Amino acid sequence: MKMIVKALRHMSLAAVLTVVFVMSSFPVFVSAAAAETYTIKMGTDKGMLAFEPSKLTIKAGDTVEFLNNKVPPHNIVFDSGKSADKTIADRSSHKQLLMSPGQSFQVSFEGATSGEYPFYCEPHRGAGMAGKIIVE
Repeated sequence: MKMIVKALRHMSLAAVLTVVFVMSSFPVFVSAAAAETYTIKMGTDKGMLAFEPSKLTIKAGDTVEFLNNKVPPHNIVFDSGKSADKTIADRSSHKQLLMSPGQSFQVSFEGATSGEYPFYCEPHRGAGMAGKIIVE
């Protein structure tokens, strides 16, 4: 500890402030780096009209990639009336149809309110192609 104090005395004020700034901003960088990206397949590997997984639990700040897998076309519409945050649900819907396997798009849940975000595929809603994202 004495060595640290001695070293700080020899450093300029600017250097000390830089060290303090870097150390104090560490939690900000750690939380941003902790965000995850998850994948939900549109159409199961077995060719069923379902999302895989159909239920996913994430944290606010995470991203979900929707991957067109099998039996296209698919899209994603979030039910804003039943979602925890109408703004996030409206912003996250992707009504444009993905026609080819391998196409994808990402939805960010940055700043999302905790709760459920139900969604469905418009062309296959009648077949029960629906899912739910739960933000903790």
